[in-house]
Amino acid sequence: MERFWDPSAWRQRPAAQQPDWPDRRALDQVLQQLRAKPPLVFAGEARSLQSGLARVALGEAFLLQAGDCAESFKEFSAASILDRLKVILQMAAILTYGTGVPVVKVGRIAGQFAKPRSAETETINGVTLPSFRGHIVHDDEPTEAARIPDPRRMLEAYNQAAATLNLLRAFTKGGFADLHQVHAWNQEFLAATPGGQRYEQMALDIHRAIRFMEACGMKDVLALKETEFWTSHEALLLGFEEALTRQDTPTGEWFATSAHLLWLGDRTRQLDGAHLEFLAGIQNPLGVKVGPTATPDEVLAICDRLDPHQVPGRLLLIARMGASKVESLLPPLLAAVKRSGHPVAWACDPMHGNTFTNADGHKTRHFEDVVAEVGGFFQVCQREQVWPGGIHVELTGDNVTECLGGTDEITDAHLSLRYATTCDPRLNGRQSVDLAFRVVELLQH
Repeated sequence: MERFWDPSAWRQRPAAQQPDWPDRRALDQVLQQLRAKPPLVFAGEARSLQSGLARVALGEAFLLQAGDCAESFKEFSAASILDRLKVILQMAAILTYGTGVPVVKVGRIAGQFAKPRSAETETINGVTLPSFRGHIVHDDEPTEAARIPDPRRMLEAYNQAAATLNLLRAFTKGGFADLHQVHAWNQEFLAATPGGQRYEQMALDIHRAIRFMEACGMKDVLALKETEFWTSHEALLLGFEEALTRQDTPTGEWFATSAHLLWLGDRTRQLDGAHLEFLAGIQNPLGVKVGPTATPDEVLAICDRLDPHQVPGRLLLIARMGASKVESLLPPLLAAVKRSGHPVAWACDPMHGNTFTNADGHKTRHFEDVVAEVGGFFQVCQREQVWPGGIHVELTGDNVTECLGGTDEITDAHLSLRYATTCDPRLNGRQSVDLAFRVVELLQH
């Protein structure tokens, strides 16, 4: 018999990484307002994404999950959203063209506002402050007043997510994602680079293929004119997620309507914790970050809890081991899950395990470490006869200098030039396109 569950069930469990809201009355008022808001996404959309992820789990598709580290209230604009979408569409075109399988496109967008932190405080310019937890909680300005959690920011996050989703739906269904526009996705700062030129050659080949199909009478193929694009974010602020959870009228099932897919981070996947309890009750497809401390028993317990009926597409496991650890730590996890029969999709997050702070105090990642972890992930999956289902990366469409290396040959001296992230370093557009080409090469080996 299925146990009773409602969206508040998590409140009976220990909840990690929650802000210390100073005004509980204001918090309750905001949550009540959110409960009355329209859903941002719908149950049918979440089910469609699950069908796509089922193909990933079966080795029939590849997942590209990409977007900002932490979305910003200050940098929100239509141009910023479009630039991120351009890069993701470029990467998806490269991956589809190079692998010959469909690419399921999931953005870290329209809700990726909250960030877990490894320490309660951080020191900036000699001043110790509460750690920045995302614009949905407080401001990133390095002052005590700015770091006070303000629940009203959840309403602003909802409004920004709604506007972002509106734009994404317009772009992906209104002609911008048409493969005839594949050249238009190339950005000015990318086009003149070796990666940009390689992309242009691929775009020319795609145009030739489309002209051939149209000459054969295939002029109205919907898949060439628009694309499915899904949203995701880390399920961190459980009050916010609870307030946006709705019961599907035809089925009685509960769905989180803040995004199509929610994931648990490596810091919030405790077996007895509130986050796992919340995700176990919603019917969205789910992701779980699996880091270096994960054991086979822990991962199997998570699979049993989140996907007891072993439904393909329900569960995505995202390995984030670090380039130097992936080949030693991942094989036992892959083998255990495979033996269990759980039809999970596996993806690689090559970003978070490769973060370090340079001598100048900038958090950064090296592009070659990112590529190395993807390569190690693919090799391990091949040995264990598991489909390497996708990649999960932090990127921006802006011409930033936050990650070292790449064809730009960004060095420590360049980081301060255009270091704009509010939290973790992101790949810029050139590095993102280069990564997509490298992924194709690694998959073909």
